[in-house]
Amino acid sequence: MRISRSVRLMLLALLVAVIPATSHAGVFISVGFAPPVLPVYVQPPCPEPGLMWTPGYWAYGPDGYYWVPGAWVPAPYAGALWTPGYWGWSASLYVWHPGYWGPHVGYYGGVNYGFGYMGIGFVGGMWHGGVFAYNTAVMRVNTTIIHTTYVDRTIVERNTIVNDRHVAYNGGPGGINHVATAQERIADHDQHLERTSFQTQHANAAMHDHSAYFSANHGHPATTVSSRPLAAENHPAPAHAGSSAHFNANAHANTQSRGQSQTHAAPQSHAAPESRATSQYHAAPQTHAAPQSHSRPAPQEHSASRPENHSGGGHDSHEHER
Repeated sequence: MRISRSVRLMLLALLVAVIPATSHAGVFISVGFAPPVLPVYVQPPCPEPGLMWTPGYWAYGPDGYYWVPGAWVPAPYAGALWTPGYWGWSASLYVWHPGYWGPHVGYYGGVNYGFGYMGIGFVGGMWHGGVFAYNTAVMRVNTTIIHTTYVDRTIVERNTIVNDRHVAYNGGPGGINHVATAQERIADHDQHLERTSFQTQHANAAMHDHSAYFSANHGHPATTVSSRPLAAENHPAPAHAGSSAHFNANAHANTQSRGQSQTHAAPQSHAAPESRATSQYHAAPQTHAAPQSHSRPAPQEHSASRPENHSGGGHDSHEHER
């Protein structure tokens, strides 16, 4: 039996009142059935230096699961790394753990989102003297504009959790079985920054797109990725002028990057992993102000629900190196 939107919203309100707060989140989003599998997509090349890849994911709204496209976004400060959010199984519910920015990439459930987020840590690049260098073994960049790149396939192999079924959650029936490593726990002691205004507006744009919902696309969203955050021209400039993430809002407004989203592109082919890493830095490090200290705020837009089960979604997943 399908649950009407009004009943679903009522359940959200009721469950928010009974779910206790924790040290990491004030209120959870919890759902009674698993998120769909991760759809296949090809990462768009990074359009300018300093942008960070944030993988796509299934979020949950008033009308069920909806897809938030992967996108390149400005880092909030030099040295910031993104830990993706993930769905985890707890007390017979699927609970959303929101992502955050910090100096280390923490635990994200072992979910292999690809493009550097292979299940453990992050292998897509590193900060080097205030400049972000991209590991082109797993990242696609516009090398005519971006000259800070290197290739390291060995680290990709060491940090990859094979997920042939493209499961989007940790634990529970059929979920990924990965507990946090000692290295992943290091991030628990960091000061974290919640998602930026770019990411918030990006997610809100997806939530208001009817075609993004599983109920409409059956696991095959029309927009799987975006070169820039959706509706990015409405964002304020990055707060940290000293960051290497020089996001050019005016340039974005003059491009058609929002029209460059891709739909179920065929997986890329990659060369076999090399036995050793090679580095090719092409630009001298820039000097940037030290990152500001940030407290760890409560996550945003957290409500809870426990709707009836309905069919899962999707047939494919990311074409990432697995």
